[in-house]
Amino acid sequence: MSEAPALPRSVAPPRGRIARRLARIEPVMLLWIALIAILLFLVAFPLGKLLVVSFETRGTGAFTLSNYVSAYGRARYVDALRNSLLLGTISATLAVIMAVPMAWAVSRTDMPFKGLTWAVVLGAFILPPYLSAVGWILLAGPNSGFLNVAWRWATGAESGLFNIYSFTGMAMVIALNAFPLVFIFVKSALDLVSSEMEDAANILGAGTWTAMRKVSLPLVWPAIMAGFIIVFLEAIALFGTPAIIGIPARINVVTTQLWQFFEYPVRVEVAAAYAMPLLLITALMIVVQRLLLARKGFVSQTGKGGERRPIKLGPWRWLAFGWCAMVGLMAVVAPLFVLLQASFAKAWGRGLSFDNLTLANYRLLIFEHEMAMPSIWNTLWFSATAASMAVFLALLIAYIVNRKLVPFGDALGFLAMAPFVIPGIVMAIGFYAAYAAPPFALYGTAAIIILAFTARFLPIAYANSSSAIRAVHPEMEEAARILGSGRLHAIRMITAPLVRKSLLGGWLIVFIVASRELSAAIFLVGPRTRTMSVLLYDLSEAGNFEVLAAFGGLLLLVTLVFVGIGMKLAGRDFMLRRN
Repeated sequence: MSEAPALPRSVAPPRGRIARRLARIEPVMLLWIALIAILLFLVAFPLGKLLVVSFETRGTGAFTLSNYVSAYGRARYVDALRNSLLLGTISATLAVIMAVPMAWAVSRTDMPFKGLTWAVVLGAFILPPYLSAVGWILLAGPNSGFLNVAWRWATGAESGLFNIYSFTGMAMVIALNAFPLVFIFVKSALDLVSSEMEDAANILGAGTWTAMRKVSLPLVWPAIMAGFIIVFLEAIALFGTPAIIGIPARINVVTTQLWQFFEYPVRVEVAAAYAMPLLLITALMIVVQRLLLARKGFVSQTGKGGERRPIKLGPWRWLAFGWCAMVGLMAVVAPLFVLLQASFAKAWGRGLSFDNLTLANYRLLIFEHEMAMPSIWNTLWFSATAASMAVFLALLIAYIVNRKLVPFGDALGFLAMAPFVIPGIVMAIGFYAAYAAPPFALYGTAAIIILAFTARFLPIAYANSSSAIRAVHPEMEEAARILGSGRLHAIRMITAPLVRKSLLGGWLIVFIVASRELSAAIFLVGPRTRTMSVLLYDLSEAGNFEVLAAFGGLLLLVTLVFVGIGMKLAGRDFMLRRN
């Protein structure tokens, strides 16, 4: 038997060549590949699966267009899409009408009690939309609403003055909850406008109101339109308020129709097809928003110095404060007051009286209700885990993108921000289509809810982390590396301490918005993984407003605790920063 010829010394074994090539790969490249894989799993695969499922025949998987025919073959389904577009338009218009005068008064004038106005904006931002809807049902329900009862008592009229179960009522409630988004956009833009421009208008004979109308507001027109678009998108993707108010009023919108597709038997293929126009409309509106913000004809800040002086309104400053106070009363004070009253009432319709006060609603929830305390625990740990995962991923992505450590690093940033153009309800259906069935079989588990929350709110964490990383100049890390420190050691000892406060603020924001999320959660929870928002919706269907108000009070208490922690550790305005 002859021996095998020896390999020449200049030719290395294939295994040795592979090992040397792997050794030459930068660890950051491996991290980039891992992050790409994670983002594909969290974002691209659910959306891709949603698109594929919309063209599949149930059971066989054969290609078909019948799902789109079923989704848009009935006038009722088309009317729901039309209603959503109209609801978004009216809600966004009302939000602009509420917010723009408030933003101008706070940013540009000597209006008193500006801190109180900021508190109103923060309160409206914190109050979950579905709780605000419940509060307005107690206020303006056609039969037993406090405002209608008071109107009938004062005038002797047989019918009430308000009916919250209407298209206008639903749009108003959404606008009262969403106007802080417009306020933040417009105030941030107004803060950049120099008083010199208004002074020039005054010299030419324009009064205060004319200067505001012809100088200040035109300069911030892109910001106004951006706020309008964001509220429009929020309104068409919202589930809680249309479900609580719209379903009893027989007003069908896209989100409530999608919910009906998930009733037994579940028609996920039809739901996927029905969700596609919502996704396309959202993407189109985001493109329009970016074009508006990129316009170069609206310049309010140049290289020259300029100062901002508050405009003296004289007696009119009280009118400006009156407007802010009226919006605050409608958006925060009135709904919270009736919710608080109902939570301690034996029967909320009996009003305020000592014999109507009780702690039974809270006792029922804390000690007797089967799912109340588990839902609180589920909310806390689902939200905390999702916030931690989102901030950790966002920090790694932001560091790689901003430090330009790898080619094509911008692909990470694109995937991290992609969920911004995906409505929460569409994201949830995508996760259902991708991971509910075997081999994953995650439907109803904590894992699918946490993953959906992480993907849903990753853009918030990424925007926050990217802003924090950009604020730290690379030369600090480079100096440490010159002195012999490794990259990871430099990041841990220099960069991380400098961005810790911003990351904490981002974590708290993600936690708070995840703890109140309903649109995504309601499609994914199981019998034992209900969150507080889903249980609140279940209680609203049961019609027990006293217990519902008490549970809403518990949710607000949890939220306020974390808002207080955020204000203490990350700054008073951490919820309202525009990164």
